[in-house]
Amino acid sequence: MEKTLNLEEFYSKNLNRIPKNIKKEIGHFNVFRIEEFTGPNPKPMPYSRKDYYKISFIIGKSKIHYADKTVTIEKQGLLFANPQIPYNWEQIDNQLSGYFCVFTESFFNQFGNLNKYPVFQSNGNPIFNLTHENASLFTKIFEKMFLEISSEYQYKYDVLRNLVFEITHSAMKLQPISISGNHQHNASERISSLFLELLERQFPIENVRQQVKLRTASEFSNQLSIHVNHLNRALKKVTNKSTSTILAERFLQEAKILLLHTNWSISEIANCLGFEETAHFSNFFKKHIQYSPLRFRKESLI
Repeated sequence: MEKTLNLEEFYSKNLNRIPKNIKKEIGHFNVFRIEEFTGPNPKPMPYSRKDYYKISFIIGKSKIHYADKTVTIEKQGLLFANPQIPYNWEQIDNQLSGYFCVFTESFFNQFGNLNKYPVFQSNGNPIFNLTHENASLFTKIFEKMFLEISSEYQYKYDVLRNLVFEITHSAMKLQPISISGNHQHNASERISSLFLELLERQFPIENVRQQVKLRTASEFSNQLSIHVNHLNRALKKVTNKSTSTILAERFLQEAKILLLHTNWSISEIANCLGFEETAHFSNFFKKHIQYSPLRFRKESLI
């Protein structure tokens, strides 16, 4: 897997220029037409993490490789990408069209928390195949972005933030996510949010010397200064999953990414994920995947 791509490298590789305002404290936002970056023989997009957020609206057949999954976009689709998860897309049709916007987390400082939305979470659904009717809606929103970013309106970036939220909420309405309980559980939601923030802060793993520090429910509850049973009840109310299930899913996702996209040994991956013994990691992986890590790597790369 290639190293994390930053915004400066994105602009330098694709547009041979770096905007002067890219490091401003207000954060960065830009919007593009996909036709500027595709053609009959496009350069393959590297499978890697990016240190910025990206929303892509792709028209044309393509494949999206996201984390440990591959999804085929038959006609048109949306991809919500975040800095924690590596991804790329593979062009199948001779010519693709559509739009994408890139932005930093700091662009939304004091305007909302993107990471609370499922499409930007590691265990959420970030990919949507769209009907022609849905595609028309997102076309209109992206075209509004182009009009706004080229305007002289003093508060245009506030409008652009609202348009990002409009895309996000419009997409989530296409596939409602069921959350148990009701909105009176504010304390549970706060605990869940803090837990997920602690969990995601440990990723991505980008070198063999990096190691996660929190791996069990009790370690997370100690860090949050609450009883482990309190943590379990809060997560169950908000996500309908147990703490151990959430942790297992996230660690398995990262394990698959490292097995498929690095040449690190099984013992190195186990150590990075906080397992004291390689055998413990292998047993954990086999329990959930039915394959050993080595067999999963070999058969997935055939």
